[in-house]
Amino acid sequence: MKSHLLDAEIRFMEKPLNGLSRFWLMLSVGTLIGAVIFPLWKIHLVAPQYQEGLQLTIYAWKLVGGNGGQDLVEINNLNHYIGMRAIRAVDFIEMKWIPFAFGLFGMLALRAAVHGKMSQVVDLLALFLYFGVFSFGSFFYRMYQYGHDLDPRAPVNIEPFTPTVLGSQQIANFLQTSLPMSGSFCLFAFVVFQLMAIWSSRKESL
Repeated sequence: MKSHLLDAEIRFMEKPLNGLSRFWLMLSVGTLIGAVIFPLWKIHLVAPQYQEGLQLTIYAWKLVGGNGGQDLVEINNLNHYIGMRAIRAVDFIEMKWIPFAFGLFGMLALRAAVHGKMSQVVDLLALFLYFGVFSFGSFFYRMYQYGHDLDPRAPVNIEPFTPTVLGSQQIANFLQTSLPMSGSFCLFAFVVFQLMAIWSSRKESL
């Protein structure tokens, strides 16, 4: 039984891709381009003194404050009062290599489309999922650091906290909302297209 399952797994990994699977792979490259162009995440802060809210938009390679960048300046001013260090793009090391990682995944998808081998698609999907979990974990840890590494000499003392990475929460008199944006949906589409590429050829004979 084990030998039969192993043989079936080997045959599956060696299975050639049909034209439809190659199409899904080619299409997936476009989603990675979108993930670089479009914003990945949005953080929005609302308080009685900021009825229209303050917004921070996160791209794969930069941070953009709302109102022409003024919102980020205002957020950092508020962070100073509670002892939180300033939010600066230069401190996000991930932004220096994530766009290149997207480019690498794009080249691997093109390689799989040209060579047309199931094992290459499976390896690509597994590597990308690992990358996604690692990146999201890194983002969460970064938020944890910002909320827990507070200066005790700050004018206003608050309990350490972790800004939410998904959803809403109350922080002092601010309601913080953090949500994915179009760039993140492009990354989700990349995974879907890899699955479609696998599914489209899985039942065909060698």
